[in-house]
Amino acid sequence: MKSKLRISPLAWALLAVCPLLSAQQAPSGTEGLSPSHFDGQSWWKHVKFLADDKLEGRDTGSRGERKAQKYAIKQLKNAGAEPTGSNGFYQPVKFVSRQIVEKHCSLELIRDAKPQALTLGEDAIIGTRIMPAPEVEAPLVFVGYGLKVPEKNYDDFAGVDVRGKIIVIFSGSPAEIPGALASHYQTAAERWKVLRDAGALGIVSLINPASMDIPWSRIALNRAHPTMDLDYPEFNETEGAKLAVTVNPASAEKIFAGSGHTFEEIVALGKDRKPLPHFPLAASLAAKTEVIVNKIESANLVAQIPGSDPVLKNEYVVLSAHLDHIGIGQPINGDRIYNGAMDNGSGSALVLDMAASFKKNPEKLRRAFRRSILLVLVTGEEKGLLGSKYFAAHPTVPPQSIVADVNVDMFLPIVPLKLLTVLGLDDSDLGERVREVARSMGVKIQPDPEPLRNLFVRSDQYNFIRHGVPSVVMSVAPEPGSPEQQIFKDWLTQRYHAPSDDVDQPVDLAAAAKYEEIVRALLLNIANGEQRPEWNRDSFFRRYAEPAKIGQ
Repeated sequence: MKSKLRISPLAWALLAVCPLLSAQQAPSGTEGLSPSHFDGQSWWKHVKFLADDKLEGRDTGSRGERKAQKYAIKQLKNAGAEPTGSNGFYQPVKFVSRQIVEKHCSLELIRDAKPQALTLGEDAIIGTRIMPAPEVEAPLVFVGYGLKVPEKNYDDFAGVDVRGKIIVIFSGSPAEIPGALASHYQTAAERWKVLRDAGALGIVSLINPASMDIPWSRIALNRAHPTMDLDYPEFNETEGAKLAVTVNPASAEKIFAGSGHTFEEIVALGKDRKPLPHFPLAASLAAKTEVIVNKIESANLVAQIPGSDPVLKNEYVVLSAHLDHIGIGQPINGDRIYNGAMDNGSGSALVLDMAASFKKNPEKLRRAFRRSILLVLVTGEEKGLLGSKYFAAHPTVPPQSIVADVNVDMFLPIVPLKLLTVLGLDDSDLGERVREVARSMGVKIQPDPEPLRNLFVRSDQYNFIRHGVPSVVMSVAPEPGSPEQQIFKDWLTQRYHAPSDDVDQPVDLAAAAKYEEIVRALLLNIANGEQRPEWNRDSFFRRYAEPAKIGQ
């Protein structure tokens, strides 16, 4: 009897990235890249369409986003992907939009019965991710990081009376709390659970200057831009909250006046994630607000490339990215269109490019993966990960059939790809799969080097994680200590959530192509594995894979 040749998932993945077509001359920007499935040019072509001024920044539910969706569907059809939404390629999602009427709003610190006005935009911003009460006045109390982490016996609220008060927190977490765990407990849902139980009325957030992605001037610029939430009762995570305010670090000393403490003291401790004190503040905060509420509809897009295995084809490896961006906002250097080329035209373009690569030499390819690939382009990420929150709670395939999510968000191919940051690296065996694939392509791997930025919970993979699905998100990274670090810092300061994140910026097409090869190989590795990806035993997020937790 002849023995059967068994090929490992990694071998399948590596075979899949070998050339299936005759080698072509490398296009400009891809010199030195070995012939493969991607050249960077087709990816960039998609980015240029999605980030064109005609799409007006692809705001959630906007005309521009609808144009992007039609374009994406056309590309998915051309690639032979099958519609897997609840209405063809679409999964409709309903939103409630909130826009603050700032001229009818006010904030005042009241100290010794004397009001001190806070200038909206200059000193502070009233948030509308929660629906603020028309009027609220309450004492302020500083509670450090404002975290309660049972797993580490950490509680900023222990012995502190916050009932009927507005808490003041310093963004970030103490060093004793691992980054992913700290990020989880800083999400709105988890934080408001604690505040509701403690009886707090609202929250004032003081930004840690050490973790600011963009300067206050740009944070404040679009404060009147509508925010959104899902328009379904099941997703009301902040019930009972009456006020959320973010304070300019340059104005934060006003909060501490008369308390015996200073913001400078807090910043010095928080920069190194040291423990923070807790104390009542010598002031109350009074707020008046007016908000215009509207209803908006958009949709997630869902498609699949069916697998070949009679049984495993009913399981899905998700490749996800968000299609939306910020839209039209306040002008910077005369430009009002926030194009979102890298955020996240880059990830959406990769999904479309990946689908097209699957179509090439389809007979070989369709036999190359056993599980199905589910392509998910979500809406409303910029509004709080809303589209993926809806999809993860109500997937258009059976919930238990989703085995993994590889999320692609703003992967920033702005330097040669030598190092990848992988969020979720040590939480599931996807981390080891990424290591294997990257190592085979000469790319090094690192975990999150900046835990203060809470990146692990700031993109769509987090909603899959909360429903028990092992997930990773990867991005091109600068090598530590290299001049590339300044390139990334400058990009965040100058282009992140700004009109200058357009197609008129330096992009390394070879890095984009190499990143696509890694994503493709990882997808095929997962699709062909004998076992579904599993959470590591010591991962905090493993709890969400328990049957009782699914859907919560």
